[in-house]
Amino acid sequence: MEKLNRVDVTAAALEVIKMLESKFGDLMFYQAGGCCEGTQPQCFEKGGFYLRTGDVCIGTVNGHEFWLDKDLFEYWKYSHFTLDVVDGHGPGGFSLETPYGKTFKVIYRLFTEEELENLEPLKRFDY
Repeated sequence: MEKLNRVDVTAAALEVIKMLESKFGDLMFYQAGGCCEGTQPQCFEKGGFYLRTGDVCIGTVNGHEFWLDKDLFEYWKYSHFTLDVVDGHGPGGFSLETPYGKTFKVIYRLFTEEELENLEPLKRFDY
């Protein structure tokens, strides 16, 4: 049986990602649970954000890694993420899509028990 991914992307978000790829090249996504940006997913040029030991890569979006803060992952580890985009500016402005009047967001749903038994493996950041 094919392993299930933990993150997907909507067509609208994929369109913005492709535009960002054409301007910036390789990308990375990071979602924290802290202050400034709240829990809004952030898009950076690959390597433009420094990961912490224990941060978790839950999968890729169009070939770009999607990382979660290690503490946020513990809270959301039973959830599937769908990366979406909306018009407007989020709570901050560090993410690459912000100057284009867009904001990435995540739609969550809980995995079923069957899905939890068949998920793709995780990758943790370790110096």
